[in-house]
Amino acid sequence: MGFKKKNRHVGIVGIGETKFSSHREDVNQPEMIHEAVKDALEDAGLTMDDIDCVVHGNMELFEMVHQPDLWHTLGTGARGKDAFRLTTGGTTGGTLVGAADNLVAAGMYDTVLAIGFEKLQEGHTTGGITNMADPLWARKLQSGALTDSAAVKAIAEFGPDRAKKAAMLYRIIMDKHACLNPNSHRAFGLDWDQMADLMENSPPLIGDLRLIHMCSQSDGACAMILSSEEKAKQQCDHPVWIRDHITIHREETLNLCVNHYPNETTHRFAARHLYERNGITDPLDYFDVFEMYDPSAWWGADWIRDFFLLEGDAHYRLIEEKEIMRGGKMPINPSGGVLAANPIGATAMVRVAEAAKQVRGNAGPHQIPGTVNHAIASSFGGTMWTILIMLEKELNW
Repeated sequence: MGFKKKNRHVGIVGIGETKFSSHREDVNQPEMIHEAVKDALEDAGLTMDDIDCVVHGNMELFEMVHQPDLWHTLGTGARGKDAFRLTTGGTTGGTLVGAADNLVAAGMYDTVLAIGFEKLQEGHTTGGITNMADPLWARKLQSGALTDSAAVKAIAEFGPDRAKKAAMLYRIIMDKHACLNPNSHRAFGLDWDQMADLMENSPPLIGDLRLIHMCSQSDGACAMILSSEEKAKQQCDHPVWIRDHITIHREETLNLCVNHYPNETTHRFAARHLYERNGITDPLDYFDVFEMYDPSAWWGADWIRDFFLLEGDAHYRLIEEKEIMRGGKMPINPSGGVLAANPIGATAMVRVAEAAKQVRGNAGPHQIPGTVNHAIASSFGGTMWTILIMLEKELNW
């Protein structure tokens, strides 16, 4: 099927996030979710009476609760309303935004509340990920989410010295951003003079992947309210418009059995198709900010190349010249990214929420300088799944 334009434009009119933490023992799941929902409603100046539908998601069963949305109506306000429960692994938050966008664009609902959450202290994340992998066909995933594949690849291409320095430089930049974000779970105050010590002494996880490189597991929730163009303009002075989004899922088992997919990462495949159908020839020049789902510093440093369709070492030069910092050519994760907080079911939605805040110009202490007209956010999960969501300040496409 060819690409179809939306029936209706859709705008983000409300955003709510909790403080992210390793343990939120002060609240149960519905109470924690309610914090984000309340903030989103207040941000939009709406009440639950204005919400037509609720879409809700997390890494279901990570907290050992089946159909958690039924319990969570106490915090979501979904009782008596149309509702959907969605789970697509690490991409769940992006899927929720995409589904909400589609529901409004299709004309099924005028205003949709999307909610992503995780309370990982109440479950066993690594056990859940490991047991989702087929022991025969998906042995590569039996280590859970821990892999040094990006490190092996980068070291082979650029040599150990440059590759290790680039990954650690990326990590310190993300921490500097995280220290400006009051919602961050991990903000250590790292500085440039600590690079050598961190590369040598941070506890190793596997291969050249060290603890400092890796994201955490966090508790927290994110909520977003999306409305049709007509409603959005009534509800909000400055809606953030969702221009387009794309979802690419690659199943490892299919890829091992047959040569079904092109020899291209899902990140590059998604980016190439998204940009082509929107007439974007130079994404590095077009976008003003990028909120990337970066599970580790090694992956984050590597994936810049694919998302911006770069070649050679252009992505490393962006890092080495610190052009990915808040005031650089391409600010990446001014929020601190996934390395700052990882409530898995909400993580990808937080990327969209943070990108939208940058477009609105009210991200707070981590707002980047200058006007943000065009933003992009990514989701990652499963066996190399990708979602990309484009946001715009104005309806001019």
